[in-house]
Amino acid sequence: MRRIVDFLKSEGAPWLLAAAASLCLSFLAVWFGGLNQDEGWYLYAAQMVRAGRFPFHDFFYTQGPAMPFVYSALAPVWGPSSPLHGLLGGRVVTLALGFLSTFCAMGLVRRLVPPGRRGTAGLAVFAVLACNVYHLYFTTIPKTYALGGLFVLAGLLMVAGALVPADGGTFRGGVRPALLLAAGGLSLAFATGTRISLLLILPVVGFTLLLRFRDFRWSFLWFGLGGALGLFLTYGLFALDPVSLRALLAAQGYHAARGGFDPFFAVGSVSRLARGYAALGAVLFAAAFLRLRAGGAAPARTAGQSAVCWMLGLGFAAVFLLQLSAPFPYDDYQVPVMGLLAVLIVAWFARAGEGPGAAWYAVFAACMVSFASPQLQEWATYGQDRFWSRRKEMTELAKLRAVGRAVEALDPGGKTLFTQDLYLAVETGRTVPAGMEMGPFCYFPHWGDAEARAVHVLNRNAMTALVRSAPAPVAACSGYAFAISVPKCDEVPADEQRRYADELARNYDLVRTVPDFGQNATPLRIYLRKSPQPQEAK
Repeated sequence: MRRIVDFLKSEGAPWLLAAAASLCLSFLAVWFGGLNQDEGWYLYAAQMVRAGRFPFHDFFYTQGPAMPFVYSALAPVWGPSSPLHGLLGGRVVTLALGFLSTFCAMGLVRRLVPPGRRGTAGLAVFAVLACNVYHLYFTTIPKTYALGGLFVLAGLLMVAGALVPADGGTFRGGVRPALLLAAGGLSLAFATGTRISLLLILPVVGFTLLLRFRDFRWSFLWFGLGGALGLFLTYGLFALDPVSLRALLAAQGYHAARGGFDPFFAVGSVSRLARGYAALGAVLFAAAFLRLRAGGAAPARTAGQSAVCWMLGLGFAAVFLLQLSAPFPYDDYQVPVMGLLAVLIVAWFARAGEGPGAAWYAVFAACMVSFASPQLQEWATYGQDRFWSRRKEMTELAKLRAVGRAVEALDPGGKTLFTQDLYLAVETGRTVPAGMEMGPFCYFPHWGDAEARAVHVLNRNAMTALVRSAPAPVAACSGYAFAISVPKCDEVPADEQRRYADELARNYDLVRTVPDFGQNATPLRIYLRKSPQPQEAK
């Protein structure tokens, strides 16, 4: 018993619990996490880049172009020839990127606290991010969050490495800090190229360096050069091509055209986000308590540490408010910048308290919040039918893989699939007809023919022609098929949806219906193209 007590008092014990909890939650996020339509859309874009096609020039894409290129380079892990092919491999890749961003956050917080408290700070950041089921899930599914967060935190870590020497001294300049600043600007520009709303962090860091010129001399220049190079590499080459430029500008119009600000949705978004990161709130409360108990005393920050804290706080606030102003501000939009807030809060926490007690508190808070998360129940059930819970017979990812095998059995070795559920196209290694690369967001009914062709999307005429042409041997349509009218993302009128379904039925035979499929558990109908009539064959 004495040895157990001594172990629990040691610095390694909370690390062991945190590592075990993170490992278990990571497995749950990868295999049990619910499907999201965007997973297929982003991986399909990478699949297109792998095949030699480019976003904006060859297909419509509404985010920066960095993610498809990064994931296309990682296609050996998730591509058709991999044992982890499809969404499973895509999730494994994304989880790895998410953990790299957490490690960057740990390195960043260590720069902001006294040397004797760096262990506590690093563990606390690991706990509130890597032991947080909400954060883990949204940095496991292949969306822009994990990669965007990695570029943001890596960039700020390099900036902090230049401004805050490892020994806690003051900024001294030289070649190494200049290179770190340039690399930091490059990384933050790549973050903008991954998720456009992260653009605001670049000017926040740049202006902070400029206003602190006396402390950091030519830092702004080196950072600006790296940022300018990164923006040119991500956007400049597309802007020089008239075809790509038109689609790139249309993508920004897509974001702007969704509508105005609704405070009801904004409050709900913040409420859900607070629930997902409740462990961070618990750490903030503990930091305030420890600071009050200590009488407000805390070790003084260096000029570099102070500047980095301003960068984190202002960068987080700028992106947070921008994304909160969206017509429907999903709470998960904020995931790429929550690492910044975690670093700020944990730095305050670690400067106020130290030792195994503080570390245990952060780990227990994170684990308890994850254990209480409603996501775990959502991953296991389809909700409740009156008195009875509707338990899932298999995970959503397992069902997707099973449906992929069914499609392959209907069309062995096939190359194309008519579907707006792009995670099914990725799972089967097939392509969809041109214009459908954005999945459920490919249908712009009010755009003219020339406008739709210019940015590679479908309007009413194009969609009608596409459905009538029976362009693939197999069609798979869930409740998302023909249902969303872009750019406002209104629901397509029921009679128009029915008209497309009738056109599809003229060319295809329904062979199977899969209940509770994919995101939000809608029925998936699988069709096989009808054999040509004798007169058609003639």
